[in-house]
Amino acid sequence: MKKPLSSIAHTRSGDKGDSSNIGVIAFRADDYPVLLREMTPERVKAFFGELVKGEVERFELPNLGAINLLMHGALGGGGTVSLRVDAQGKTYGAALLRMEIELD
Repeated sequence: MKKPLSSIAHTRSGDKGDSSNIGVIAFRADDYPVLLREMTPERVKAFFGELVKGEVERFELPNLGAINLLMHGALGGGGTVSLRVDAQGKTYGAALLRMEIELD
């Protein structure tokens, strides 16, 4: 069954230079394996398309039931030089919550 990521997790996002990061935190510990399976760097990069020019790295935080996604080249040069509406990446987390994931 497909559902939006928002049905099992919440996010926090921010930036550093031209990179944006998204922390994805499962509401329940039982859903952490779903995050690991569904939130791959390849899927996240594909979801954001042309907005993310560089690679996506994933860091696993099992003690928190969370992952951190670091997206390189995601801010059009960074806060002070970007012409994007969201040059700090604050809305990336909210956008990712719309991604459809497969639930068991």
